[in-house]
Amino acid sequence: MAKAGRSSEKRMPERDAIVVGAGFTGLSAALELVDAGLDVLLIEARDRVGGKVESETLSDGTRVDTGGQFFCRDMSQLMALIGESGKTPVMTHYDGEMIYRPPVSPQQGFARWQGVDALRDRMIATDPDDPDLARLTVADWVARQDDVSADIRKSFLRLIKGLWCRAPEEVAFTWLASNDRRITNTYSEMEMFLPDTLHALADQLAARLGDRLRLGIAVTGIDHSDTGVTVIAGDQQFSARRLILAVPPVMIRRLAFSPALPERLQKALSAWAPGLSIKLQVSYDKPFWRERGLSGAVMWHEPQGLYACDASRGDYAGLIIFIGGPEAQQWHGRPRKELTAFIREQLTEAFGPEGGNPRDIHVRDWVDDPWSGGAYSDVIIDLDARYAEEIINEGVSPVHFASSELSPSYPGYVEGAIVAGRLAAARVIAATLRGQPEVSD
Repeated sequence: MAKAGRSSEKRMPERDAIVVGAGFTGLSAALELVDAGLDVLLIEARDRVGGKVESETLSDGTRVDTGGQFFCRDMSQLMALIGESGKTPVMTHYDGEMIYRPPVSPQQGFARWQGVDALRDRMIATDPDDPDLARLTVADWVARQDDVSADIRKSFLRLIKGLWCRAPEEVAFTWLASNDRRITNTYSEMEMFLPDTLHALADQLAARLGDRLRLGIAVTGIDHSDTGVTVIAGDQQFSARRLILAVPPVMIRRLAFSPALPERLQKALSAWAPGLSIKLQVSYDKPFWRERGLSGAVMWHEPQGLYACDASRGDYAGLIIFIGGPEAQQWHGRPRKELTAFIREQLTEAFGPEGGNPRDIHVRDWVDDPWSGGAYSDVIIDLDARYAEEIINEGVSPVHFASSELSPSYPGYVEGAIVAGRLAAARVIAATLRGQPEVSD
């Protein structure tokens, strides 16, 4: 762990609050604090805002989200922000048949995913305090469901790899059940997206902060006491009465704290592992699949962890392919030419020669990302860390931790990031009004 430089002089806090991390959590927290009249500084290590939401411009000039992208009408905080921004979402194209790999009939595919949904409901309904569930991985729990067909159990495990982006043999079952209880949408979480990118919304929020936002400042250490905090970033130091660390748990533990964090908090932070994910944007001259009565969605039973969907809008035609979990880890660091050849092969098998001949394939590998650790979300793999989230949310005054992973609503999604940021800001505002160091609820 990097050691931070320490000043022997006691510094008076320069500001009311510092927020570290300019993803949707940090942006939401900072804007709430500014609106409450506090003197705030938002610091971001990258040269952009958005965190796990980012964008790039393809060779044809189309701007695409290379990170978080999709959402649904049930995500009320995000939908409100979009409405205030004047942006108009487009609906993800799902008309037509889905392709299953290896091939099965639409009826068989539908029955399979009905079974997966039922098993997911069973998981959500478990009692987290049931001692029989202690120290189980997701794979352990699935193996116990012997009244469920092997095909459905395998499909459920595939879901874990694709959606939570880790091997089910690693993920703590009680954590996953708790996590999934907080994802309460009735519409598909991939129902819609913004044609000019979700990242453009992050840019729009950042613009409201003006010079309160500073990019390209990598924090390495935190000095904290009852009277305030000093944030160390190389040879720069910033002080405030209170601090919100709006970064994922795996990134928090990379920081040097003085004094050291309490042992129980260190253990809670060490319980997490980053998601393993690669996102590919596959561009075509036209959405040819629609002419064949296909939705563009492809569900791979093998290799596990792959999923494709239609991301066309306006004059742009393309598919997005997600690779999650062990499959993403396998491809991480290998030559891009090998990965794109693999994707072309998979698309040829799914759609025929036209599928395997795209105009362009853009790859964004999130595995071991230097500033987020991974994507879409950190997951708990320590089977003894039953209360890790609660412990982290308690923080250590005057430092508060906030991220989508820790959200009481839609953890791992942009909606969850907004909720977590606003909750953290509310605690800081309340503490400021009381004139006391921040304490958790």
